[in-house]
Amino acid sequence: MMSAAVPIDYLTPDLPASLPQVRMPVIDATPDSIQGYGKLVQYPDEIAIEIVQWPAQGRRPVDPDTGNQGGIKEGVFHAEWKGDVLYGRNEAVGGHYVLAYAKDPSLAREDHVRPPQSMLLWHANYHPDGGQLFYPIDRKPFYVPLALPGDDVKPEHFVCFRFDGSAGLYIHPGIWHEGIFPLSGNQRFIDRQGAVHARVSVQFAKEFHCLLVANI
Repeated sequence: MMSAAVPIDYLTPDLPASLPQVRMPVIDATPDSIQGYGKLVQYPDEIAIEIVQWPAQGRRPVDPDTGNQGGIKEGVFHAEWKGDVLYGRNEAVGGHYVLAYAKDPSLAREDHVRPPQSMLLWHANYHPDGGQLFYPIDRKPFYVPLALPGDDVKPEHFVCFRFDGSAGLYIHPGIWHEGIFPLSGNQRFIDRQGAVHARVSVQFAKEFHCLLVANI
């Protein structure tokens, strides 16, 4: 597994200009299409957040009634387009990120209100310690890029799911994702996730010399 030598700068990623783009298929999120990644959620309290037991360090197992008692964090996840840049702010874990761009990052501007026509993704991550719930407070459509578990993930493994805003998304531990992508403006979500908040990342620009793109 690759390890980060220094923390990732999520607000000012160092991205080369004119990177090739790998297109993600965009499909509607349904109970069948989302199977394996997670579940559609009609009511936020209907789902229990999965917490993964702390792994054993040697041949002796972790006692079965321990190692999964860290609990969950809850807060509001804010996703907001400012011109060509999509920002995310996660109150549950104190995170603030650039999630995506509407055009090549070298050309992106924040001084306009034109709705984006596409989203370019530079990073994704998964949480090995627990699942995560995103439930729309503002009942508007949104998009979520996802990939199935595995540290050998590649850009072509990602699928962009389209949600109509009538239900939320619960993703299992280990599922690759990168926040929530509104069609325009800003949108708020109830966010619940494991309190440990371990994060494993892939940086498409650095590892694969590309960006992921989906039309919205």
